[in-house]
Amino acid sequence: MTPRFVLAIDQGTTSSRCLVFDRHARLAGLAQRVHRQHYPRSGWVEQDALEIWRTVERILPAALRDAGIGVEQVAAIGIANQRETTVVWDRATGVPVRPAIVWQDIRTEEFVESLRSSPAAQRITELSGLPLATYFAAPRLRWLLDDVEGLRARAERGEVLFGTMESWLIWNLTGGVHVTDVTNAGRTLLMNLTTRQWDDELLRLFDIPRAMLPRIEPSTGDFGTAVTAAPGVRIGAALGDQHAALFGQTCFAPGETECTYGTGGFLMMNTGAELIRSAHGLLTTIGYQIGEEPVYALEGPIAVTGSLVGWLRDIVGLITTAPEIETLASTVDDNGGCYLVPAFSGLYAPHWRSDARGLLIGLTSYVTKGHLARAALEATAWQTRDVLEAMNADAGLRARSLRVAGGMTSNNLLMQIIADVLDIPVTRPLVTETVSLGAAYAAGLAVGYWPDLQGLRRNWRAAAQWVPGHNRSAREDEYEHWQRAVQLSIGWSRPTRRPH
Repeated sequence: MTPRFVLAIDQGTTSSRCLVFDRHARLAGLAQRVHRQHYPRSGWVEQDALEIWRTVERILPAALRDAGIGVEQVAAIGIANQRETTVVWDRATGVPVRPAIVWQDIRTEEFVESLRSSPAAQRITELSGLPLATYFAAPRLRWLLDDVEGLRARAERGEVLFGTMESWLIWNLTGGVHVTDVTNAGRTLLMNLTTRQWDDELLRLFDIPRAMLPRIEPSTGDFGTAVTAAPGVRIGAALGDQHAALFGQTCFAPGETECTYGTGGFLMMNTGAELIRSAHGLLTTIGYQIGEEPVYALEGPIAVTGSLVGWLRDIVGLITTAPEIETLASTVDDNGGCYLVPAFSGLYAPHWRSDARGLLIGLTSYVTKGHLARAALEATAWQTRDVLEAMNADAGLRARSLRVAGGMTSNNLLMQIIADVLDIPVTRPLVTETVSLGAAYAAGLAVGYWPDLQGLRRNWRAAAQWVPGHNRSAREDEYEHWQRAVQLSIGWSRPTRRPH
């Protein structure tokens, strides 16, 4: 039977999903399961990598059943994954040596601070394109090698393997192929951004054995053939989730910009063949690589967007369901003078301050629950503007519009606030599953299911658009207050010493 579908695995921070797409990018089948987050200590965030694999192993055939198709009708599998989350497992048994350390984890703060004050910090940025921060995988891998007795010697002998989540899933799906792609390797602080290979100098600086690292490949190609869950199907693509979103939004031209609003927010601008070294606190990264040459991008990750709404619901009790935040915020016309900086685990782009902590300021007896709800939504918008201002400055151009996706885009008030704050149109596509769609597109291209990028562009359709209002002077005054609040949030925490 002629393959008529492409399957995407979207392994996210809080859940794993499997989606089936047809040739017109229509969703034909879906299966999803959440996995647990573990917080063993303040600032530590862990996941059970085996739980995630078993979840993926179950949802893949479930998605095929939901689509009413057999595995023989699948042309290829594409994988998108939460980036920077670090897994180390035994090559012989396939068992992780410790829980996976999640991208939000800041246990490596002391180690990162010690490196930041050395000449190595600048060299790391020059080679990798990334600032030295707890956000990336190399400090976590170094922590594991130091913390687990005998692990370093085993790593040097190649007895244990390192990977981010796509490597872990591919290894399990294929029965032992150890591989990664440039977008994920580029988020470790160990890959040279120019050569797109593991860099000897970076490996030395972090003291990481090369024998435990996966092979680096372009985003599309042959990542092996599945022997379980979807036996016989080729894995044609792997991309970090936000790179997949850029691809799924068909942002194929320089200057085109998208943002995915989920647990965090991730703003990415295509800069084409030009590798732009950020001078404004952004990440210089590979957007994707189809064939021999990469497409570069500037990215600004925001640690807390959707999770702020979850915090107000689950911890504070301001709302009982996430959609209530829009209803509550709509009861007022402004924030009542209060600002909420959600620096729960520090600030990411463009500030990169792990010593920042959350702050609520500007409170008076006039402030109501509605004002607090609106301040929470505005926090996402203001953080987006911080990143976009830096992006425009680095790229030497002004983004003309912003394509958005993710769970928070169902909040129409938030989308309008973002359009107002950025002073550009904000557009939500008809297919909002842009991370999954990007993984499917890349895998389909690898096997000839879709012929070229222009064919993918023709699939993109707008579902809704928000245009900015006209009260520009008020926006500028409020943005100045936001910037003051951000500065006040910095310096509240100092690196915590690792317990012995």
